[in-house]
Amino acid sequence: MRKKTQMIHGGIVGDEQTGAVSTPIYQVSTYKQDGIGGLRQGYEYSRTGNPTRHALEELIKDVENGVRGFAFGSGMAAITSTMMLFNSGDHVVFTDDVYGGTYRVMTSVLNRLGISSTFVDTSNVEETKAAIQDNTRAIFVETPTNPLLKVTDIQATADVAKANDLLLIVDNTFTTPYFQNPIDHGADIVLHSATKYLGGHSDVVAGLVVVNNDQLGEDLHFIQNSSGAILGPQDSWLLMRGMKTLGIRMEEHEENTKSVIELLQQHPTVEKVFYPGISSHAGHDVAQKQSNGFGAMVSFDVGSAEKADEVLSKVRYFTLAESLGAVESLISVPARMTHASIPHDRRLELGISDGLIRISVGIEDAEDLVEDLKHALD
Repeated sequence: MRKKTQMIHGGIVGDEQTGAVSTPIYQVSTYKQDGIGGLRQGYEYSRTGNPTRHALEELIKDVENGVRGFAFGSGMAAITSTMMLFNSGDHVVFTDDVYGGTYRVMTSVLNRLGISSTFVDTSNVEETKAAIQDNTRAIFVETPTNPLLKVTDIQATADVAKANDLLLIVDNTFTTPYFQNPIDHGADIVLHSATKYLGGHSDVVAGLVVVNNDQLGEDLHFIQNSSGAILGPQDSWLLMRGMKTLGIRMEEHEENTKSVIELLQQHPTVEKVFYPGISSHAGHDVAQKQSNGFGAMVSFDVGSAEKADEVLSKVRYFTLAESLGAVESLISVPARMTHASIPHDRRLELGISDGLIRISVGIEDAEDLVEDLKHALD
């Protein structure tokens, strides 16, 4: 089954009892039992399992070529629950310019529970190897990264993980399962902030996780059920509806991005452009090898916070907002928004300057987006 077909026909399609083409929203908390322990279809309580959520979990499992899928109340709930696979005293190696919320939960929350972390440039395999300690249990990779679009070689990192008996966890939010399937390249766990491209319409907050074996599935389900960080049936349904059009949206997103990149590369106000689809981008060859597309996330540096503010004040079709991956184009300044929780010195060390602007290119008419951005840059 090819990708666009899989987005529509993957998982559990429709409803067997009624013939409904769309999976129903089972807005229910508990289920009638035929005697003690006599469960109908295996459902007893919606924290443990809900038919609508299960349909979504089966869909993401299929499109990520995994063994079991899980739906959480947010991307951060998905990441936090995945980190609960580890114990006090364990250590995890992370990509350095990871999403600010991931950095925050590791350095300000989970560290208090004894789970430590080291942040390195995972696009350099040797740096990843050097960061491994005796108590390291996993490598967590974001590729491409947020916001500098650095690319990590998933297969090479998986080889390192396996050689050291570690799990490889990949945040696949930016590229989506339409363009990239980390499990195919050796990852053990794949994460998504499904709020972004998978939902695609700025109307749902959700997180998804896919694992590559039954034991990880059992362990993560135990954590999901115990902590209760589940996605509700209404949001599960919205997410499935969004995923049906993921393929055509991603193709349109990327096509528009090509026009935007052409403008940014030639405009004198722009000092540097970060995008894996540019041949000069440091991770271009790796991205081309492990992905079927480069996506629609672009960062560019205009040199100062003042210039960035001028651009933000002049755009019309690029909405100043947190988040990304929706049908509308969004614009943000990572240093003061998505990555504000990272200390200033650390941001500068990573290259997240005050003049760095991140855009999520939407599916509006490309000409309108280019004209809008050109006017703001001029």
